[in-house]
Amino acid sequence: MFLPLPALVLTPALVPFAVIAVSMIGITVFLLGKVLPTDGRPPLVTQMVIALAVLGGGSLLLLSLLFVFLNPNGTESWTFVLLAFNFMMMFPAGVWFVSQILFRDHRVDASGWFWPITLSVVTTGSEALMGVLFAYGAVGGPTPTVPALAVGLSSVWFFWSMAAVMAALLVWAPLGVVERWALLALGGAAVLGPWVTAFPTVGGGAMAVLMGVSFVILVRALLTGRGAPDEGRLLVALAAAFLVMTLAGLTIATTQGAVLAVLAFGSVMGVVMGVEVAYLIRRYYQGRMARPWVARAPDDSDSAVVETGTRLPPVLDPRPADRPAAGR
Repeated sequence: MFLPLPALVLTPALVPFAVIAVSMIGITVFLLGKVLPTDGRPPLVTQMVIALAVLGGGSLLLLSLLFVFLNPNGTESWTFVLLAFNFMMMFPAGVWFVSQILFRDHRVDASGWFWPITLSVVTTGSEALMGVLFAYGAVGGPTPTVPALAVGLSSVWFFWSMAAVMAALLVWAPLGVVERWALLALGGAAVLGPWVTAFPTVGGGAMAVLMGVSFVILVRALLTGRGAPDEGRLLVALAAAFLVMTLAGLTIATTQGAVLAVLAFGSVMGVVMGVEVAYLIRRYYQGRMARPWVARAPDDSDSAVVETGTRLPPVLDPRPADRPAAGR
């Protein structure tokens, strides 16, 4: 017997909010696809700036929509929504124009973590706001903060929107075999997440089993030396994440979905999913090249790199070398 789907808390009044939420998930995936080059080179700073501006504007729009449920003055709250929407439309273009002048389109540091972490924090924060928005929308007005956060951080709207982002990054990213399947298991936890709190005993137990088995498999892979040499630290980090999520799932099951246990579970999952997104973003332009599951259409100058899955020697590489910015 299969468990029913977790509640979407989608009332007729929330349909416009759902349309905006789904659209923003699509925009997020589209932007990440645009700022992550198909050839493994670091993206341009201006590309990262405009993606960050759009995602940040989306978070502001979600905050204004949340304000609709917190503010009894409907005219005032919807005015803020219109202002946020206008800001989201105009601000990214202005930021991009200024960034063209300031940064002169040089590429980001391939070994740096600033942009992957920044984009991941903004993306994860936006999806978390989406979950909290629908938690407040389900009751139609103000509700105690801790229960609202617990429901929002364990809802379909948070977990499945993050799962959609991670799925796109996983199929596009140049990952090794062990690396990809380990991260895929982590993405599977996001899909399973809403059932954990909706059905604490069965869902929490299932999460504990899934993460526990994944933990054992990863520890065995580490002890037997499987995987590429550059995957060692990732596997250790994933093993720790699987262990923490196993404990979180067991806590949900043993406490029968207590509010604090649900909040802790959602917070742990949010951090783990955010770290995975940051890792996958950085993986596009740093480290060993490998063939992705789904190869995106490359630029003409990069086709040889994507088709072979390896970088050509500098003498044969058809791509023009990046020119230093003027004055450097």
